[in-house]
Amino acid sequence: MTKDTLDTKLWKPRSVDDTIALYRDWSATYDADVLGSGYVTPTRAATALASLVDLSAPILDFGCGTGLSGQALRDAGFTTIDGTDITPEMLDLARSKKIYRSLWQSNPGELSVKPNTYATILAAGVISLGAAPPETLDLLLQVLPSGGHLAFSYNDPTLADPSYVGHLEKITDCGNHSIVFREHGPHLPDKGMGSDVIILRKA
Repeated sequence: MTKDTLDTKLWKPRSVDDTIALYRDWSATYDADVLGSGYVTPTRAATALASLVDLSAPILDFGCGTGLSGQALRDAGFTTIDGTDITPEMLDLARSKKIYRSLWQSNPGELSVKPNTYATILAAGVISLGAAPPETLDLLLQVLPSGGHLAFSYNDPTLADPSYVGHLEKITDCGNHSIVFREHGPHLPDKGMGSDVIILRKA
């Protein structure tokens, strides 16, 4: 994949195996491609989180990819950052940036984390059409302690998909989780694409 094909290949449904293959093949040029399109969602999410949580407490960067979100977290003042991703090639690039305390490969639909290990989780650009399914929110929320925060983003194509919007409404309607921050802003400005940065607080 290249920067020129971002908007034609990325945001559409695909199998887990195809998702892993896409990011494996994209890993070498990923940073240049997305940063070249002005990718700012990780920075927006990290900045919003920094105003709500303890910067010295461990934070999990779920779907960390090449480490762009970890860099955004460090720039926002977080000091203890762990990361996980399903694509080994992306993890290798994240590891080379020397940002993370710990990095590991996770299996799709699984999270090898004991409950209450992290009070804050970031999933920037991860839970979206063509990547992680909407039920990933449940996977992450179940390991947070009461009062914990989950920050994630829905880009414009994801906001147009009823399954993602509906699942978030289901979660918040139950009364166990509340939205403490939500803001629409730029995602890939050069592509004219925005995203909602959303932070949930677990009751």
